[in-house]
Amino acid sequence: MLTVDVRGDVDVTADLTTRDGNRDAVAAAVERLGRLDAVIPNAGFQHVAPVEEFPEEKWDALLALLLTSPFLLARHAWPHLRESPAGRYCAIASVHAVVASPYKSAYVAAKHGVLGLVKTLALEGAEHGIAATAVCPGYVRTPLVEGQIPEQAAAHGMDEDEVLEEVILAPHAVKRLIEPDEVAETVAFLLGPGGASFTGVSVVMDHGWSAS
Repeated sequence: MLTVDVRGDVDVTADLTTRDGNRDAVAAAVERLGRLDAVIPNAGFQHVAPVEEFPEEKWDALLALLLTSPFLLARHAWPHLRESPAGRYCAIASVHAVVASPYKSAYVAAKHGVLGLVKTLALEGAEHGIAATAVCPGYVRTPLVEGQIPEQAAAHGMDEDEVLEEVILAPHAVKRLIEPDEVAETVAFLLGPGGASFTGVSVVMDHGWSAS
């Protein structure tokens, strides 16, 4: 079960790997707030394994949460976004929506699919004033990423500062984690007046990862 933030201090608990969970999350947001102006799919997890060893149930779970859920949220939110004076859909994708890494077949496939979904939503939403975008960050300072640092340090026999720069941040040209506030500010821009001309596109913020 996941907690869906429908506005600041208003949370809804829903299982976004299920059809009912996505439908109920949208319905609860509309019921509590009276309207829906924006949808920001942001739930996710990771599993790393070679393709020949990748568990099928992990593939199913990752695709359900990272690709099917963004589709279902759009589907159920669409009538409400159409009624909004500035309907916006902004998916949190990943730099893995534009590049690939080994051992992350499900994550990479799902994130690439999200960009296709966003392009389609932009075309369908244009006549209704709905803009659809995606934000594609590199490694962000989250508990998931920070939790990998001591494990990787032990595995590589390195100290934590070294493993952060030489292992985790190796694809980044700029050796720094992206802060959550940086991602939030980018989303806020896309949802605000300045983002009105952005639709059908992804905003890549990856410290130069995809430049190489």
